[in-house]
Amino acid sequence: MADGFEDEVEPTISIGEYLEGVEEQELEADLVLGGDEGKECTYNKGYLKRQAIFSCLTCTPDGNAGVCTACSLSCHDGHEIAELWTKRNFRCDCGNSKFGEAYCKLFPNKDVENLENSYNHNFKGLYCTCNRPYPDPDAEEQVEMIQCCICEDWFHEEHLGLEPSDEIPRDEEGEPLYEDLICQACSNICFFLTLYPQTIRVTVRQPHVANSAKDKEVIENAPSSFASSEKQHGDCSADTSTGDSTSGAVSVGKGILIGQIKANTAVVLERSQTAGPSKTCIIGTNLLEAAPKPEKSKAMLFCKNWREVLCRCENCLEFYSQKRISFLLDREDSIAEYEKIGKQKRDEKLQQQQGQELSFLSKLGHVEKMEILSGIADMKNEIHSFLESFDASKPITADDVHQVFENLAKKRRRMP
Repeated sequence: MADGFEDEVEPTISIGEYLEGVEEQELEADLVLGGDEGKECTYNKGYLKRQAIFSCLTCTPDGNAGVCTACSLSCHDGHEIAELWTKRNFRCDCGNSKFGEAYCKLFPNKDVENLENSYNHNFKGLYCTCNRPYPDPDAEEQVEMIQCCICEDWFHEEHLGLEPSDEIPRDEEGEPLYEDLICQACSNICFFLTLYPQTIRVTVRQPHVANSAKDKEVIENAPSSFASSEKQHGDCSADTSTGDSTSGAVSVGKGILIGQIKANTAVVLERSQTAGPSKTCIIGTNLLEAAPKPEKSKAMLFCKNWREVLCRCENCLEFYSQKRISFLLDREDSIAEYEKIGKQKRDEKLQQQQGQELSFLSKLGHVEKMEILSGIADMKNEIHSFLESFDASKPITADDVHQVFENLAKKRRRMP
């Protein structure tokens, strides 16, 4: 038994792997926070299109309130916090009537309630149709979940209402080949999406080879506005079946001709974006009068830029408004755009830091500047020498770090 324990070796990583992991974590945090440094409460900005939101289970165990990043750090430090990633059209609740006598340290003068905020069981720290927490303390392995772009709840793949043989398509690195999910419940609201060419949706079937000749043929025959975006972002393994296997099919009398949709999409899309709503509907259906068939719904996955194809005629716009899904037409609503803005802010912050460092050096005298630059060069050389002589497969200990700085100090002392 003792020999068995002696043979166990703790997992190790190289310094390069560690630094790469730290950088990935910092980038992921910046993408989730949208570039928000967490210094100011966002309440004064009103209902933001999208922001990172947290629920304090210590202050509001009923899950009826959410706070911004800054308040989660300043007002709820040490509390039990549920990280909700991002929510749309939300205003910080910290310190309002839902928090009893507690007040917001950053922005105390708030309305008693944010009437436009919406809450689901995520604010109780629960997710999916299984109503379980994440991480799940009872699960042997934590499985990543997918967020619905309509209700913004999170779901396990096994609880999406798919067939047991269905498989969400992924690339060789395991990254999903889709941009948005609409869950089984929300697909009832979005039944009209089944009237669009199948090319805006991603296959959820048996394992499928991406970029096949069949997929390329579908992309070439897709609506021109969507096809052009696919050339930039790659194929997405669209389902080429002609049967109406996707749930939520609509009863509209005469069948919709896909060819007519393709012919109208680019023209109507351009017109709606430049000259306001059009009277010509891309899908040739008055959604205000249409109704979904009473069939079992099914979750749907969508390709990149699928929202750009959505019809913007007068009737469709009114339908979106009635169903409260007009946000689908807002480019800034999508997670992809939110993360893009977050990455831009991160890059700007890094450039600003570099500029501040250069500005600091420019204010120093020649001798001071040379001493600092020389010290930086010595440190880089010492670290480089250490890494060249060190086995990269072994972990770096505290003694190793102390030895690097001790060697550096000895070299500095020998200098005249």
